[in-house]
Amino acid sequence: MPFEIIRNTTCWFLSDLFCSFYFKLSFIITFASVVDIVLISVDRYLAVCDPLHYSTKVTEKTVKVCVCLSWLYSVFYGSLIVKNDFTKPGRQSLGQCIMIVDYVSGTIDLVVSFVVPVLVIIVLYMRVFIVAVSQARIMQAHITAVTLQFSLTHTSKKSELKAAKTLGVLVIVFLICFCPYHCVSFAGNGSFSTFSLFLLYFNSTLNPVIYALFYPWFRKAVKVIITFQILQPDSREVNML
Repeated sequence: MPFEIIRNTTCWFLSDLFCSFYFKLSFIITFASVVDIVLISVDRYLAVCDPLHYSTKVTEKTVKVCVCLSWLYSVFYGSLIVKNDFTKPGRQSLGQCIMIVDYVSGTIDLVVSFVVPVLVIIVLYMRVFIVAVSQARIMQAHITAVTLQFSLTHTSKKSELKAAKTLGVLVIVFLICFCPYHCVSFAGNGSFSTFSLFLLYFNSTLNPVIYALFYPWFRKAVKVIITFQILQPDSREVNML
């Protein structure tokens, strides 16, 4: 965002090569954020709709592989979309850092980074919502069951419902932040582009804030990091739950 301010308000005093690198990096980071939201949706879908097999499907190794693949995919996608050769003299106007995206690339970006993720997220979230409501009704129907068993089941389902609600907030924020940019981009109107681009970047800032507000363990983890407790030898033993 600081480089975006420089690019839009002052003369671009950095090199054309750095301009190209900036656009590629911004695409990569933003798209990685979108992929992460999709992965979170898949995770919540498996947790709510297939809870018996969740622990075997979503393992630590699986998560690490998915995160690595999401970043590799984002790097490939960002490099493919931003394919302008800024290193050749005369490709950029003096004092400006401008990226020209043709109609084909813009359409592909609209479909890949917005339409497809939104459809996947909405379909999965609707499925999660339907199953969660169904489970809640079944729980109420069997309220006369053994008290301890019901209490444990209720606590587990309550946790999953809370996670589903968090996903719903993430989806709504995602749509609010991404819709203006893609609407402006599709319409080809640049008068609102700066604000819409800031809103697009701001979504990546809001995601961890949303998690901090909804999950006590996330707040505690952030506190351990920002207070440098993570540098202590016994930091790995800290209980986050």
